[in-house]
Amino acid sequence: MALVLTDDERMIRDSAEGFFAEHAPVAELRRLRDSRDPHGFDRALWARMAEMGFAGVAIPEAHGGAGLGMVAAGLIQEAIGRNLSLTPFLSTSILSATLLAKGGTAEQKAALLPRIAAAEIVVALAADEAPRHAPAHIGTRAHASGNGFRLTGTKPFVLDGHVADRLIVAARTSGADSEPAGITLFLVDPKAEGVRVERRSLVDSRNAARVTLEGVQVDGADVLGAVGEGFALLEAALDAGRACLAAEMLGVADRSFALTTEYLRTREQFGRPIGSFQALQHRAAHLFCELELAKSVTLKALRALDEGDSRSAIFASLAKAKVGEVARLATNEAVQMHGGIGMTDDADIGFYMKRARAAAETFGDSAFHGDRIACLMRY
Repeated sequence: MALVLTDDERMIRDSAEGFFAEHAPVAELRRLRDSRDPHGFDRALWARMAEMGFAGVAIPEAHGGAGLGMVAAGLIQEAIGRNLSLTPFLSTSILSATLLAKGGTAEQKAALLPRIAAAEIVVALAADEAPRHAPAHIGTRAHASGNGFRLTGTKPFVLDGHVADRLIVAARTSGADSEPAGITLFLVDPKAEGVRVERRSLVDSRNAARVTLEGVQVDGADVLGAVGEGFALLEAALDAGRACLAAEMLGVADRSFALTTEYLRTREQFGRPIGSFQALQHRAAHLFCELELAKSVTLKALRALDEGDSRSAIFASLAKAKVGEVARLATNEAVQMHGGIGMTDDADIGFYMKRARAAAETFGDSAFHGDRIACLMRY
């Protein structure tokens, strides 16, 4: 498996970088934040992403997508990270599209996947319930009712939940709260009776919501996958999300490094650029090496998912853990080497630090994934 991009992949990378740098740079994040935009992202941008083929990049061509796979999706996500672009790409085009493509019925796929590829809808995954990521810890209950189920429970952290046109809810049809067995996935209309959605403000200005379900009635046709066997499907989608989050954090780290080295070349002290000081050169060289490792492990995880490698879960966790640490290092070093201005809102670097912290915690931090790798390797 070559850990270098093909010519076609480099074209996708360059296209995505140019697109987001032009249409969704950091200045657009500031505008959306400062205006307290009710959507938290630009729907016109979402439509343009569909025109570019980005919204449906991981959706099979048979359902209106580009069918380019996870490496292409990761390259788009990396460009999103480099520009701190606000989009529902991760929640909808990666997590939800993966769940529907892998576990949806023919009717569910036909109804939703083409609309995701066309950026006509936003779909959000409502899974996490614990204070920290624990995908098997599902307390939301689904009780048999008529020809379907009634859902009751709370999901405190749902990415893009307040703008979602559909929710994919993980609920328990059997078993104890921490058991993988007994979890079932349901398609839920957020406007259905008994659903309450509250927007949450996050430190990195991303969209999230708290979703409360109070006896929400769903039909048997709303079940995604098999009843009681949703955990494997959920983990497959989460691994796609983890690998793409690693790619986004790589973009965050790489851009932080670029901003820092540019600053070191131009900022002067004692009559010369501060980049000429050996101590700062050593720190920059160390960070460069860490970034190269991060690039390799991220590409390995994305390729493993595309190739159906039996170790893809291990590689996804490895990428999420490693790149999370590198992004933390890169943004810490960037703020420190910028000096006092790095702590102000006027400098873009603070936005990169906030995003690195939030992304590192989303879907499992380094400690979670270190433990998961050990379990997967039967240590």
